[in-house]
Amino acid sequence: MEYLTLGRSGLHVSRACLGTMMFGHSASAPCKEDEAVRIIDEFLGGGSNFIDTANRYTGGESEEVVGRAIKAKRDEVVLATKGFMPIGDGPNDRGLGRKYLTRALEDSLRRLGTDYIDVYQCHGPDADTPIEETMATLHGFVQSGKVRYIGCSNWTGSQIVEAQWAAERIAGSPLVSLQPPYSLVSRGIEQDILPTCLRQGLGTMIYSPLGGGVLTGKYKRGEEPPADSRFGRGGMWRRGLNDQSLDAADELSKVAAELGATPTAVALAWVLSRRGVTSVIIGPRTFDQFQQNMEGFDVQLDPAVVKRLSDATRWAR
Repeated sequence: MEYLTLGRSGLHVSRACLGTMMFGHSASAPCKEDEAVRIIDEFLGGGSNFIDTANRYTGGESEEVVGRAIKAKRDEVVLATKGFMPIGDGPNDRGLGRKYLTRALEDSLRRLGTDYIDVYQCHGPDADTPIEETMATLHGFVQSGKVRYIGCSNWTGSQIVEAQWAAERIAGSPLVSLQPPYSLVSRGIEQDILPTCLRQGLGTMIYSPLGGGVLTGKYKRGEEPPADSRFGRGGMWRRGLNDQSLDAADELSKVAAELGATPTAVALAWVLSRRGVTSVIIGPRTFDQFQQNMEGFDVQLDPAVVKRLSDATRWAR
């Protein structure tokens, strides 16, 4: 497994990052704890070291499962989690204010069974909180030793720049990472966000590299998606299932067949080939999905293949 430093930091992370949004121990969790622990053990045993979770994933169960699974090897793991999403009905039960973030961090530390987070991330932007307050709060976490580095998720280029300026004004800790969506069918970050990250010293942890699953080839024209799939459940994911994305999936399948690889592996390899991408998050529900996803980190695409796929999905920029 290859390792890169995360942005302008000395933290070395594997190019594969294990996303744990599906992990839990209750009956409603898509990936039960026994299966999740098996995935985590195999992931770490294969040489990868980067695991990402969040305080809201499966109602906090994801953090609990991850914490138990890595307890005996905590210092070998680069552990990332996030705060911002609602954790209650009160006006201060969400956002990036000092009151909420302090509570969210303490709750995450307790669920994870650890005394520090390697990368603590703002799960989204908060227009109601001054960015100086957020960055000062995060810098306080770093000074306390409870957080090693700070990052953000789903922020725009201008929000990143404002945060870095705020950190400089207060002589605080800067952001070192961004977690954005990026795939062959979702390339919007290429225009401004990726260049901003490169200029501002942020590495990237890419999520949804398979376009919500459309690039796996399991969705067919004229057929309803499986009821237990993301597109089958509807919501925001359903918007990604359209003629253009299915055309991209068809072209990807052709390329994969020519290379003797799976569409999943080639889609992941394409993201890994892009400038500015540090690590790519996979979010398996099963051990079989995990194994299929990890194949993508062993695929090397020729520049001509990268260009062919990129040219076929220019509409996604």
